[in-house]
Amino acid sequence: MNTLQVHGFLSQALIVSDHNDFFGPSSEGGGSWEYTELGLNASFRPFDNVLVAGQVLARQAGDIQRLDEVELDYGVIDYQFFNDVETTAGVQLGRFKNPLGLYNQTRDIPITRPSILLPQSIYFDRTRQPALAADGATGYVERLLDDGVLRLQLGAGKPRMDEQSEISAFGRDDLGHYAGDSSFIGQLRYEQSGGRLIYALTYADVNAGLNANADGPGDGNFSFQPWILSFQYNREAWSFTTEYAIRRVRSSGFDDRYNYDFTGESWYVQLTRRLDDDWQWLLRYDSLTTDRSDPSGHDYASRTGLPAFTRYAKDWTVGLQWQPLSRLLVAAELHNVEGTGWLPYQDSSELRTQEKYWNMLLFQLSYSF
Repeated sequence: MNTLQVHGFLSQALIVSDHNDFFGPSSEGGGSWEYTELGLNASFRPFDNVLVAGQVLARQAGDIQRLDEVELDYGVIDYQFFNDVETTAGVQLGRFKNPLGLYNQTRDIPITRPSILLPQSIYFDRTRQPALAADGATGYVERLLDDGVLRLQLGAGKPRMDEQSEISAFGRDDLGHYAGDSSFIGQLRYEQSGGRLIYALTYADVNAGLNANADGPGDGNFSFQPWILSFQYNREAWSFTTEYAIRRVRSSGFDDRYNYDFTGESWYVQLTRRLDDDWQWLLRYDSLTTDRSDPSGHDYASRTGLPAFTRYAKDWTVGLQWQPLSRLLVAAELHNVEGTGWLPYQDSSELRTQEKYWNMLLFQLSYSF
């Protein structure tokens, strides 16, 4: 029996902002075209209880990622060692997608997202690489209950770090060799009444180490520990989604200026309304606080001289999607933002030139096959 399946997608976006740049020079001229996604995935079953699946991805996202940096997005051997009418259990080996919140495991496929950009307070694009996948193993158990499905997934491996995640951790990417260490993630998810109600609780312990250059801040460690509580209520014509996260972020072993320990907070509320078979409308409010003990960023500003608004972001988003064909999606969305807490940057000196209040308009055309 031929079980080979091959699918793919491509998308192109135009981003226009009135002040701060996002994914290229979006505040200049006619905006930025530097947000492109190309993906190709395949899967097959050599045996009834074994699935081999993977995806390669080429992505342009301003200076964060370039199209010629083709990567293995995920690649796993999935072995189901138990399967009966009520229970399925298995393990995946390889590069597995992290079960982080509601959207992380499908975030790379544009047509599966409710908006062009996912809520940045939870699904940071500037630290996308370590959040997306890990190299290791993950196990799962799925149980069919009277009125729903309960799923538990636990994973262990090494996250993939890149220059942008190093910049987010230390404000620069030239301190030494930065790489992921042993990390863990787990999610308990319950889908009730055929997916009408979805509840999920996620915890992760993400670790990395820096082997510093001779003139660097010394060898040390970085850790990121989020708890994410997720809820979604689906009806025929609309969906309500909200997620709340508490994140402890620490670095230790370095010179004092690179050591820190704080707890951040993120949350959003989102309403999507399906107008008919082809059109969908979205309204979302998204809030990010980098440090709950300094929500306004004033203490950070007095200590560093950097703007206080770089430590938080409040984002109102309105979006519209049109799907004239099952494989084709046209989307547009407008963001009205206070603060730059999730905005990518290449060097901390850029933080001094950012604007507190800014707007961003995005258009995207996506095709799946």
